[in-house]
Amino acid sequence: MSGHGRARRGRARKRRGNIRQAGLKIFLTAIIVAGGLLAGAIGASRAPGPGSGEAQPGKSFQGEADVGQAPLGEEKTGEPAAVKDSSSAQAGQPQKEDWRLILVNPWNAIPEGYGVDLAQLKNGQAVDERCYPDLQEMMDDCRDQGLSPLICSSYRSQQKQEALFENRRNSLLAQGYSQEEARAEAGKAVALPGTSEHQLGLAVDIVDLSNQNLDESQEDTAVQGWLMENSWKYGFILRYPNGKSALTGIIYEPWHYRYVGREAAQEIYERGVCLEEYLQA
Repeated sequence: MSGHGRARRGRARKRRGNIRQAGLKIFLTAIIVAGGLLAGAIGASRAPGPGSGEAQPGKSFQGEADVGQAPLGEEKTGEPAAVKDSSSAQAGQPQKEDWRLILVNPWNAIPEGYGVDLAQLKNGQAVDERCYPDLQEMMDDCRDQGLSPLICSSYRSQQKQEALFENRRNSLLAQGYSQEEARAEAGKAVALPGTSEHQLGLAVDIVDLSNQNLDESQEDTAVQGWLMENSWKYGFILRYPNGKSALTGIIYEPWHYRYVGREAAQEIYERGVCLEEYLQA
């Protein structure tokens, strides 16, 4: 083979090699570009959007606890704390679902399944522990005035209320009342079991140490004078005021105080109404 022939074949092989290299470069470039496009598409499909639950750059993410959905706490009584819905509550309107405003009277029995966690007092009495701090403050302030208040009755079990009612009824029977009359009359002074505020743990009978008689003479004592004027400041009301028996179903008792909370107590005191009238507002 002549030298010219070998040179032509060498140049041909070189051209074919250059073509193969160029094709390989184009192929690799296409793969890289396609891979980049595919990665971008996948990344876009995974990018967090509003409400996705993932934090976005430049935005603060709020979880449930940050938007008013924190877990409900519990009051120290072990009862679930009340949920307040400010959007539905009307200012000045009593909220009848409030535990402090449970209405118990001859026509309204204690709610079925009602339970109470008690705080024990030094003298063997007990009250719903949710009202205990206000009760203690009221008693302390009363004593600071040089007075001697005495809680002679507070929480009562169903059995205790039954015993008190039967004692009153039997006393009236002994006085000549009929069974029906004795029952009706007894209910005016001792609530029928299941309809007594004492069973709520929110009622206390307070007397003056110098006069422990549960009769109208209590209203003339210094202790009752102070309580009738100041008990509302601590969330308590004189539950059975004079002239309201037709509404309360109970005779005038100038010693029986009921916890309703400070806001309700103030309004009841200022308006001169009983609990029934307040709840009907």
